[in-house]
This record gives sequence, C-alpha cells and structure tokens, in this order.
Amino acid sequence: MKTVLTFTAAALALATSAAFAQSKAPPQGVSKDEIVVGSIQDLSGPIAGFGKQVRNGMLLRVDEINEQGGINGRKIKLIVEDSAYDPKKAVLAAQKLVNQDKIFIMVGHIGTAQNNAAMPVQFEKNVINFFPVTAAREMYEPFNRLKYSFAATYYDQMRGAVPRLVKEKGAKKVCTMYQDDEFGLEVVRGGEAGLKTMGMDFVEKTSFKRGATDFSSQVARMKAAGCDFVVLGTIIRETIGAIAESRKTGFSPTFLGSSAAYTDLIHKLGGKAMDGLYATMTVQNPYLDDASKAISFWAAKYKTKFSEDPTVFSVYGYNAIDAFAVAAAKAGAGLNTDSFIKAMDSTSFASDMFGSAPATFTATKRLGSDVSRLSQLQDARWKVMSEYFKPQ
Repeated sequence: MKTVLTFTAAALALATSAAFAQSKAPPQGVSKDEIVVGSIQDLSGPIAGFGKQVRNGMLLRVDEINEQGGINGRKIKLIVEDSAYDPKKAVLAAQKLVNQDKIFIMVGHIGTAQNNAAMPVQFEKNVINFFPVTAAREMYEPFNRLKYSFAATYYDQMRGAVPRLVKEKGAKKVCTMYQDDEFGLEVVRGGEAGLKTMGMDFVEKTSFKRGATDFSSQVARMKAAGCDFVVLGTIIRETIGAIAESRKTGFSPTFLGSSAAYTDLIHKLGGKAMDGLYATMTVQNPYLDDASKAISFWAAKYKTKFSEDPTVFSVYGYNAIDAFAVAAAKAGAGLNTDSFIKAMDSTSFASDMFGSAPATFTATKRLGSDVSRLSQLQDARWKVMSEYFKPQ
C-alpha cells in the first residue's frame, strides 16, 4: 500500500508540474518578440482585386505598428495565403497556417463560404477568427467565443436599405439576381425580410454560379418580369456584367448592391454605365483628393507604398489589424487566447477617420455594429446618400 501511495503522489506531482509548465508555456503564435498573424485572401481568383487590397491594407498597418516597436515589445509577423476564392483551397490554407505556421489568430479572411470552410480547422486549435471580410451572419452566429465580426451583415444591410430605397423610388416590381451561395442567399433573405415590412415580395429571383461571366439569361428574365428595382447579390465582375447587359438591352431599373459591391473597381472596370448603382456601405472609400486631410494623407501614404490608389477593402484590412493591435495591447505582456478575448469583450471602438460606425463587443455580443448607410456611384465616384440606419 505504501508503494502505491508513493507512486500516486509522485504521479500527481509530475502531473501538477506538467500542468504548471504548460500554463507557463507561451500560446501558439506568440513568442518573446513576435506575434504570428494569419490571413487568407483571394489573390488569384474572381475577387483577387479585393483580396490584394485587403492584404495591402493589412501590410501597411503591420509596418506602422512594427516601426513603432510592435505590441508590448512584440513585432507582428503577417502570413497571407491564397484561397483563389475556393472553399476547398481555403481549408488547405487554414491547415497550413494553423498547423505549420502556428498562427496565433486569423485576421481578415475574405469570403463567406471560405470562412465557413476554414473555421472548423481554426477552432480545433483554439485560433480566433477575427474580423473576417464578409458580412455573413455565420461570422458571429451561432455564438462561439472564437468569433468576432465587425460590420453590419448583408442580411441587415438589405433588410434596412431595400424598403427605404424602394419607397423612395416608388418601385412596384422588385427582383433579385444573386450568386448561388451563402453570400448571395444572405442578400436575398435580407431583401425578402425588408420587403415583407411593406407587404411586398420579389416578383422574380434569378441566380448564377460563382465565377459566371454571362448574365444575359438572368437579365432577360428580370426584364420580362417588368422589374423596376433589382437587388444584386453580386460582387465585382457580376455587378458589372449584370448592369452592362441591362444597359445594352435597354433595361433600366434601380440597382442596389450590398457592401460587397461597394468598391471603386466597379466604375474603374465598368465605366460610365455603372453610374447610378446604389450600394450599402459601412465605411467610406478613401480618395486621394478627399476633403478630409487625414484620409487624403493616409491615401497618399498607401499609394506611395503600393503604387496604386487605396480602396474601401484596403481600409478593411488596415482597420482589422488596427483593432487586433488595440485588443492585443490591452491583453498585456501575457498575451494568449483567453487574455485577448477578455480584452476584446470589454472594448469599444469609436468612429474613425474613414467614417466607420462605432463598434462594441461583450462576452455575449460578437457583432460590433448592425448599422449601414447608402452610397451611389455618380460620375465614377461613390457619394454617401444617407446617415447610418438600423435594419427595419
């Protein structure tokens, strides 16, 4: 019996010692002088224009932070992988970042389906999904302590904007054209919810597969239905393709897109025909000649570094790293997943120079803000058309 007791005591001592050592061991991706941050972008697929802008915005803020000494003495190491906007490739990218690169956190991953595919890989290793560049509800629902989403969802954007603009335009027949995936469906669901408050519904719904380039049949269906208002669950080239085809055929409804269509690439690639498009937005596009000196200075700095004008997606990337840095600094020298979450759950972010809506997070609130506003393309430039509004 004495031998058994001695062995048990020794085993407990070893276990306690191991547990203590483990608690003192630094978390994955955090060392004495470095924090490893991962991100997955589309760098070669259908929304590579967005992905590269997000990456550049992130790089700009990382460089600024590192030049100022880092976060509590630790420099940020940013590793970006390409998903080509393919959920399967996003899984592979997440596996590499989580298991091989040992990232501490995933920041600004772009795409709804891509995030949904990658999150299980991250969560298995206790890696937070922070400020993904998608406004899908799955980015904060169902609740998971490892999820943080920063802006109004596509669903809430459409739920608020559709009835507001339909009423303003006096539209009678509302249609929708959308990408046949969770992103497009969220736009449709939000539009349906907004129309329901007016006793209306879509008179025509037509979809397309991700990566499609021909929208003649979809436009023909909406024209035949007599639509005078079209809700677009589209991103870059699909927005351009749908509007260009409509103009060509003499179909001239009011077009409303989500924040996924709020980008200068629409008019840069689509030209004058894109004028008149409305889109919801949660932060302003930064123009080099902006009336705000702070924005124009920032835009000039960005252009000097990357030899191209910044866009709203550049701002998404920049702000995501900035918010991460705020919470990581607040977590202190003992940065780990738990201390970061504790810091985030007691942090509020004020409106910034880009006009972002204020955001607040708590232990039970993982969506920073649910408000959005309307903007319209006028003479190849986005013009803010409303104040921030909540969904209906």
